[in-house]
Amino acid sequence: MIESIKRLVGTDKSQPRTREELIAKIRQSPLPEHVAIITDGNGRWAKKRGLPRTAGHAQGMKRVREIIRAADELGIKVLTFYSFSTENWKRPKDEVEYLMKLPSEFLKTDLQELIERNVKVQMLGEKSATPSYTQSALMEFEERTKHNTGLILNFAINYGSRDEILRAVRQMIEDVQNGHIDKDRIDEELMSSYLLTRGLPDPDLVIRTSGEIRVSNFLLWQLAYSELLFTDVLWPDFTQEHFFLAVEDYQRRSRRFGAV
Repeated sequence: MIESIKRLVGTDKSQPRTREELIAKIRQSPLPEHVAIITDGNGRWAKKRGLPRTAGHAQGMKRVREIIRAADELGIKVLTFYSFSTENWKRPKDEVEYLMKLPSEFLKTDLQELIERNVKVQMLGEKSATPSYTQSALMEFEERTKHNTGLILNFAINYGSRDEILRAVRQMIEDVQNGHIDKDRIDEELMSSYLLTRGLPDPDLVIRTSGEIRVSNFLLWQLAYSELLFTDVLWPDFTQEHFFLAVEDYQRRSRRFGAV
């Protein structure tokens, strides 16, 4: 099902009038355990304003911060941001360098708040291909929050789902050849245990901003039965209200997982 948040943000006077009332209303219904977001539209947001693309990424980082807080306050268990794909290396060099420095900046400004919120930060993707300063920041995030027991916050950086699946298959073949597993044991559960999201629930809700209607090599195995929501709102304009309304839209859907 494809929905537009533009339609959801209407003039319905029956909607809660305050942020606190909206949160309380959403908490009355079952929440998605895992929300994944494809944060698209930073470059277009900047272009519309005559700004460099990096300005869009800077504003997008502010939205990341806001949505983390919103998800935490709702009680979402897992939040995943698709931050940098394996294909994004094709972008202009100065833009890539800026994006690779964002984890270090985020570390300086937000680590303490994440610790106080009991958020556990994890990275999905091949860190080894990123610059050393990026790897250092990512590892510090993971190390400093590894014992936290609240919201699990995933950043997919240098991530591509096809690459993830290929690596998983290669490792399973090696484990079969070495006698670690029996090939007859290979099933969906075992396959999931070889993926970067091992131990996490599959996304219940996937949000993509900016009007693009595709998943762009993101969690292809994991989103087999995810609810998808596409919105024309550019990521730097995606507010906490948009996030709350997206969760409300999810709550109105009937999830049948292939059943009648």
